[in-house]
Amino acid sequence: MNKIKLSFIFVFIIVSIFNITGKDNPNIAVKSMDGEKSIKKIEFHKKIAIKTNNEVWNYLTKDKRNEKENHEMITAAYTSFYHWNIIGKPINLQRECWLISHVYAVTGKSNFAIYYAEKCMNLTKKHNFVDFDLAYAYEALARAYASKGNSEKFSKYYKKALQTGNKIKKKENKILFMKDFKTGPWYNMK
Repeated sequence: MNKIKLSFIFVFIIVSIFNITGKDNPNIAVKSMDGEKSIKKIEFHKKIAIKTNNEVWNYLTKDKRNEKENHEMITAAYTSFYHWNIIGKPINLQRECWLISHVYAVTGKSNFAIYYAEKCMNLTKKHNFVDFDLAYAYEALARAYASKGNSEKFSKYYKKALQTGNKIKKKENKILFMKDFKTGPWYNMK
């Protein structure tokens, strides 16, 4: 009997996921996460994307994280990416690739960090993102290669990130970038 109940629950979850994320009209109403009201699918995905992105930043700003928290941080980054991938624009995907790369770099998972930093830069080039987003793309590559211990590539991208960051036009964006840029870890590469 328990296997039947579990199978039913599994099927219900799968059907629910496909009903939420299918290619049908994004304006169809779905129950909100709190179950109190109906919201449009686009609002549902945006709400979760923003919430999980903020969760990542809550973990990143902690002085110390344990393995469980690192895992939760990585999961939140992917969850945010997933939901932006459904409803977002290329800029959202570029920034989520940066975030995933950053999370992997700060947790010392350099191969994944490099992979997502390169995806971030590819999206940056493909969509001609400049200024703030270009600086972050270079920063992602620099930090990813620092986590790998590749001083040559780290140095190349670190310099480009710094140069591009210094040219950011909007004052608050420049301050934000420089604050993130100064924050470690840089794995003794600076």
